[in-house]
Amino acid sequence: MSLEVTKRQGIVVWVYTLRQIKNLKRYGYIHYVSNRMKYILLYVDQEEAEATAEKLNSLHFVRKVELSHRPEIDMTLKNALPGKKERDDTEAEYNESAFETKTYSF
Repeated sequence: MSLEVTKRQGIVVWVYTLRQIKNLKRYGYIHYVSNRMKYILLYVDQEEAEATAEKLNSLHFVRKVELSHRPEIDMTLKNALPGKKERDDTEAEYNESAFETKTYSF
């Protein structure tokens, strides 16, 4: 028995009023609701994200719909900084002056 993780994508739904939150539950999982800025963060399956965004945009109480760009971003940070080399812990030498204790005389 194996557990398969479904790919999800976030959709930000900007609304005029927050009265219709219950109507948005049928489109996906509501992760966050901002009362002050009047937007809802909704998670849906990645395959259905485009179709769901079009459906949401056609609703009369929705101001704007934005898809999250997180699935498009490469999250591996290897070689993120071009000047840095990988550091091997076996070769790491500690600066002994950093571990010296200072004595004060009064």
